[in-house]
Amino acid sequence: MNASVNQAQYELRFQSLFHEGRGYSFPCDASGHVDLDALGSKARLNYFYARTVIGREFSMPAVLPRTLH
Repeated sequence: MNASVNQAQYELRFQSLFHEGRGYSFPCDASGHVDLDALGSKARLNYFYARTVIGREFSMPAVLPRTLH
């Protein structure tokens, strides 16, 4: 991924199946590829967890434009 985590224009969002408004999001490119090397260790563990429990805890992830605050 060419852009750094802070410059990513998209996010890969895993939405909770049971708690509306909860989930995980990770910076990604337009294709949904997350630069794992750019994530911190906790974020990397959260990413792997979210991927592991798709269909049990989280929905399939969606690539969305990143909202900057």
